[in-house]
Amino acid sequence: MTREQYILATQQNSLPRTEHPQFYPVGIYGWRKRCLYFFVLLLLVTMIVNLAMTIWILKVMNFTVDGMGNLRVTKKGIRLEGISEFLLPLYVKEIHSRKDSPLVLQSDRNVTVNARNHMGQLTGQLTVGADAVEAQCKRFEVRASEGGKVLFSADEDEIVIGADRLKVTGTEGAVFGHSVETPHIRAEPSQDLKLESPTRSLVMEAPRGVQVNAAAGDLKATCRKELHLQSTEGEIFLNADTIRLGNLPVGSFSSSSSSSSPSSSSSSSPSSSAPRQTIYELCVCPNGKLYLSPAGAGSTCQSSSNICLWS
Repeated sequence: MTREQYILATQQNSLPRTEHPQFYPVGIYGWRKRCLYFFVLLLLVTMIVNLAMTIWILKVMNFTVDGMGNLRVTKKGIRLEGISEFLLPLYVKEIHSRKDSPLVLQSDRNVTVNARNHMGQLTGQLTVGADAVEAQCKRFEVRASEGGKVLFSADEDEIVIGADRLKVTGTEGAVFGHSVETPHIRAEPSQDLKLESPTRSLVMEAPRGVQVNAAAGDLKATCRKELHLQSTEGEIFLNADTIRLGNLPVGSFSSSSSSSSPSSSSSSSPSSSAPRQTIYELCVCPNGKLYLSPAGAGSTCQSSSNICLWS
């Protein structure tokens, strides 16, 4: 470096500086600082209110480690206590109540229970409404609580009643539009049993016989036209202390002319000398009609064939 350069350099450093130095402050000042403090304070208040609301919700909903409110999560599933309302469909595998309380399903309209297969198709439906209870399925069964015996079953082909006794308490009885197959029909101990067909015929058939028994009462068969008792291979056996056939035509008997025609003897009065007869014979006509004939010295059934014409 030369002398002149050294002198110039030292002179420039020794010269006083007339300009003031400029300082640049670091940070946020003024209205920006106030806005930042306001937002920080607002965030702090929001956090406090949110924390208070969370604590209040936890307190009101009764949140615990096991669940919330009336809902408890156990090892066997979910347990609900009290009244619960479901606004959306509920999909569960099993619903049962406590041992000391019933299970109540309540709705303002209908209660419908659906069963679907793995394809999502509806296989069974039970609808409980205000007017009726409807079940749509392939087979409907009602079983006993003990033993699982089928009490009632219904499908497209038949209806089966598996109870030991079917009791009909209606005042009009039971009305069957078609045939009925049953091994036993019995009334109550203090009631009468009545089988009636108001407009058609009543037929009772059995491959090995029909037994009608009235242990403590009367047996009465009434019809408008003919009553047929028919036995194709056996016999009709009437076993009783007294057998009465009312409203049968009665023929007359005269001791003077036993061979006289019954038609003439029936029109004329019996002889005044003959005593009044109190014993009658039951005679059968070839067409099956019955009539009574006074018993005398001999049988008058053979000589009273003409009575079959008007009996």
